[in-house]
Formats: sequence, C-alpha cells, structure tokens
Amino acid sequence: MDDVVVVGGGPAGAFAAWALAAAGVRVRLLDRAHFPRDKPCSEYLSPEAARLLDAMGVLQAIEGAGAARLAGMRVRAASGAAIQGDFSADHGYRAYRDHGLALRRTVLDAILLDRARVAGVRVDEGAQVVDLMRDARGTVTGAVTRGANGTRGQIPARLVIGADGLRSVVAARLGVARRARFPRRVAIVTHYESVREMAAYGEMHVAADGYLGLAPVGGGLTNVAVVVPAGIMRRWPGDPPSLLADRIARDPMIAARFAGARRAAPVRATGPFASRARRAWAPGAALVGDAADFYDPFTGEGMYAAMRGGELLAPFVRAALEAPNERAACDALGEYDAARNRAFSGKWQVERLIAIAVGSPPVLNGAVRAMRRRKSLADLLVGVAGDFVPASAVLSLPFALTMLALALAPRSLSEAGARADAPVSPTEA
Repeated sequence: MDDVVVVGGGPAGAFAAWALAAAGVRVRLLDRAHFPRDKPCSEYLSPEAARLLDAMGVLQAIEGAGAARLAGMRVRAASGAAIQGDFSADHGYRAYRDHGLALRRTVLDAILLDRARVAGVRVDEGAQVVDLMRDARGTVTGAVTRGANGTRGQIPARLVIGADGLRSVVAARLGVARRARFPRRVAIVTHYESVREMAAYGEMHVAADGYLGLAPVGGGLTNVAVVVPAGIMRRWPGDPPSLLADRIARDPMIAARFAGARRAAPVRATGPFASRARRAWAPGAALVGDAADFYDPFTGEGMYAAMRGGELLAPFVRAALEAPNERAACDALGEYDAARNRAFSGKWQVERLIAIAVGSPPVLNGAVRAMRRRKSLADLLVGVAGDFVPASAVLSLPFALTMLALALAPRSLSEAGARADAPVSPTEA
C-alpha cells in the first residue's frame, strides 16, 4: 500500500508529491491525462514562485526551456486609461526574483512531473479517479479508478490528496465542494504567434463585461485569455473560438495588434470560477491547489498558490501519517487547513476587491486614475499579485484613503502632481 495517493499531476499535485517523496513518503500520483498535455491557464509564475521552483530544483530547467520574463503587469480600464506596476520598485519589498516567468503548461507540467519522478514518485498517466474508497467509519482509504475499457480498480492508500483542479472529483466525493455566486466567470484561452508590441509585461484589458489578458510565454507565443461572465458564454450564438475572435475585434487597439497574428493552438474554455471548499480536508484526505479554492484568474495567483499549498501541506501530511490514532491524524489535517487560511486569507481579500472593481467600470476607472497619479500604488498592488508584498500593504486604511483621494481629486489639481512615468496605454508604457 502507498502512504499517499495524489490525484492530479499539475503544479499542485506535482509539488506536493515531490515534497512528500523527498521526505521519504511513498507517493503515487494519478492523472487521467497523458503528458505533455495542454490546459487553459494564464501560464504565469509570480516572482515569488521562483523560490518554490528553486527549492524543487527545476528553476534553471524552466528558464532554460525558454520561459518569458515578466517585469510587471499593465492594466487598461474601460475608460482607456492604463497603469503599469513593476515588480522591481522602490516600496522596500523584494521578491525571490525581480521578475515573473511565463511558460506553456505543456512544458512546465512535464518538468515538474519529471522532478517528482526523480524524487521517487510513481506516476500513473491515463488513470481517471472517479470515487474514493472508505472504511466503515467513512475515513478515506484510497482512490477508485476507471480504465479506458470502463473497468474499475482500487488503489488503497493511507491518505489521498485531491489536486485535481477546479472540477475536483475528490472535493465533490468528500462533500466539501462549494461554488460562489460571484464572480461567475469563464475563460477562453489559446496561443497566438506574432502579436504586435508585446513587451515583458502581462496585460489585462478590461471592458464593461469582461477582460482580455495577454502575456508572452516564450518561443514567440502570446497567451491570450478572454474572461467573461458565464451568462455571456451561455447566450453566445457561436462557439468559444468565435467569442474570442469577437472580443479581439471589438477593441480597435487590440485588433490592430492582432493584424497578421496567427492562432497557434486550439481554443479551450474553462470555468465557471469562484469555488472554495468548505474545508480543505476530511478524515483520510486533503485538498490542495484549485481543488481547494480558485476565485478568479485576474491576479494570476493560481500556480504560485498551487505550489505554495503543496509546500504547506507536506509537513501536516507527514504528521498525519505518523499520528498514533485517527483523531490525531485529523488534528494534523485540520492544522493544515488553518495554516492555509493564515497564508492566503489576505490575498483572498485582495482578489475579492479586485473582482468587484473589474465588475464595476466606474470603480476600476477611479482606481486606475488614482494609480496613474501615483505609480507607487500600482507597484504595491502588482507586488501583492506577485506574492512578495504582503496583502496588508494594500488592505490598510492609509492605502484605501490615498486611493480614494486621488481617484476623486479634480483633474486640474491632481494632474499637476501626477507622476510623469505613469503610462497612457500599454503600448506607450
């Protein structure tokens, strides 16, 4: 019997499996896909994610695979005004690296899984988990799989980790999955070649009813993601590729940059988003990554949070495996859940505030106006999104009052004090 079965071979599952195997735990990882496999994702790794990649021993391999370096983020509001936030700034906070990275998931996931294998993880590709095994008390004792021919198999384990993403089978079978009503958005994602004027920045272009994200991911490719309310997708008369094409064409500045560009990958859709498990554990099981929570892709927190969650989880799993009885094992997993809340609660609050702003053009227009007038505010917010500035830096009353004062200040008074380096548009920055 394995000590741990990890369900899901993305960044959350691969990192958790590697961390446990490196500590001497017998780990088996199951994923229904065969790698390399593509996945709809922003493909963004924050500056602080480099610390986790370095700890895993894959940072050089990822950089050597052609990952694009990102110096920061640019946000363009529905008003047309734009701001730029840089990871390397004068606010006094420093990340593990002064830049983010972006790399296609087909390459990234293979590197992470190979590293897990080297650590001793047994990886079973094409293994679809459809249910959980339980004992008479309801404690999880393994995973139930379904083969290509429909036959079921059982893989016993002392503990199961659900790292199987937004539509987690493990979370659903544990009865802890929960969907939020806001924001109910879906994403349509692909890659393009030859998008014009791409620089070393991720870009978010916000409209009244959604947003479009652009980011270089190396090899001359640009990750293109359109995020809209789920209702728009349901009412759209065409298919996802036609909705993506429509969103590009409707913005003249974006359409000009896509003139001559070529779509280089299939269009994939995912969502609706906004899910969080009521708790990230049950007797004999734990959740990590998107299986535990995923709110909205605007801040690009997914892959850092996935790996950081795996880092947090590993010592509590070891404690649960070494516990003298089931109650002590449950206590260890409960402590993991508490540690997750301590680590991520501030960022969750920031994500919700950003989601409100993105869904309300007047609010976002005012926020962008304030950050154009004082770029240090944009740098702080982008640093929070980059996972190295504490969320408390932007959740403070002084930050809120400064944003409000600058957003509401009359143009004639505020423009005189505006920073000269505040960008007018992403292409002019």
